[in-house]
Amino acid sequence: MLEFMPIVLFAVICIVLMFGFPVALSLAGTALLFAGMGLGLQAMGIDANFDAGYLAALPNRLYGIMTNQTLLAVPLFVLMGVLLEKSKVAETLLDAMALLFGAMRGGLGISVTLVGMLMAASTGIVGATVVTMGLMSLPTMLKRGYSTSLATGTICATGTLGQIIPPSIALVLLGDVLSSAYQQAQLDMGIFSPKTVSVGDLFMGALVPGLLLVVMYMSYVALVAWLRPSMAPAADRQELMEELGHTKGLGMLLLKGLVPPVVLIVAVLGSILSGFATPTEASAVGAFGALVLALAYRQLDWATLKDVLRSTTNVTTMVFLILIGAALFSLVFRAYGGEHMVTELFEGMPGGVVGATIIVMLVIFLLGFILDFIEITFVVVPIVGPILLAMGLDPIWLGIMIAINLQTSFLTPPFGFALFYLRGVAPPSVPTSAIYRGVIPFILMQLGMLLMLTFFPQLATWLPAQFGG
Repeated sequence: MLEFMPIVLFAVICIVLMFGFPVALSLAGTALLFAGMGLGLQAMGIDANFDAGYLAALPNRLYGIMTNQTLLAVPLFVLMGVLLEKSKVAETLLDAMALLFGAMRGGLGISVTLVGMLMAASTGIVGATVVTMGLMSLPTMLKRGYSTSLATGTICATGTLGQIIPPSIALVLLGDVLSSAYQQAQLDMGIFSPKTVSVGDLFMGALVPGLLLVVMYMSYVALVAWLRPSMAPAADRQELMEELGHTKGLGMLLLKGLVPPVVLIVAVLGSILSGFATPTEASAVGAFGALVLALAYRQLDWATLKDVLRSTTNVTTMVFLILIGAALFSLVFRAYGGEHMVTELFEGMPGGVVGATIIVMLVIFLLGFILDFIEITFVVVPIVGPILLAMGLDPIWLGIMIAINLQTSFLTPPFGFALFYLRGVAPPSVPTSAIYRGVIPFILMQLGMLLMLTFFPQLATWLPAQFGG
């Protein structure tokens, strides 16, 4: 029984999290409990197959977390996204896009997709994007005669784009973890001058698949509007302008609502992709730019600023506490020989690296029903990442596959997080079954993207290779 302690540890963690206990405390508390158990059994003279020496590495792990320059981008990107949301910059952007495309069939759906893409890129948090887009756009879409399933499906799907559209914090965290896993994999193979993979490389790798998904979403909405006009009718631009309270003309609204936030996000992403700035430096520019926009729009008072800083602090402390708990969990897992167990399991698996990759993707997909992206990034990826990378997988391709896999998991009924978030803000007249029906076409599109990446990995690896990644 003791040789299966790593599996028991992982299972207990999942059970504790399913009961709703705080993630960071669940990870750290359960890991400490199992560490104490291993030390207690050794004190009793029982071989628990527990190497307590791993625990001595915890102070260095914590110091590494606190001094990690890449992770400084997390609070700054969160601040940028929350500022765009709380100061109504995102609302003005949605109004501008709705007036630009609303006069065509399916135009509101296309507007929601584009704005959701920009919001997802700036926050990278599924819940925040889905809730924001649900509150801002769902009432307008339903009032304009949109099919309930099409409206809710579009909002849920665009909310999950934060997993794959750079520059999101999800990719920042995944890039940092994969960088460490890639270096560890090379050291395990005896390569003592390891190559590195950066967050910027992952951003470049995510750009083409992410934009392809956006194009697929918009194409689907346009196709539905063309085949079944009653599901996505055109809106009268003048009526829509009066309803939204914009009477100064479309040109002025576009100049005010569309150009500044798009320029900000393009500048942040462009500076990273061009190598002009690191993700951390670009996140600082993005946060400052969002602050300037909020002041220019005259939507930032002391109460709003306090709310923005409080939200940013809450998200940032959550991320770093989870990272600390995950570091402790990882050490205890390895102390029980979990890393060797997983390595032997993968090496003995039918199909070699292909079979191992399929199993890992399936496990990550199922874990996406009960764990958030942050927990999976910090807990699961450090365990399986070095092993898969040592088997020859490209780190950028693996990162993009994991991101889209989780994006699909968060959208899949009946446990997808995005569905719960939208259900919480949707009016009672919207049945849950309509939300479930609405996301199915988008799930199929994301599965199609996973297949395209499987057979054409260049979709993720070509752009980083052009820039030397």
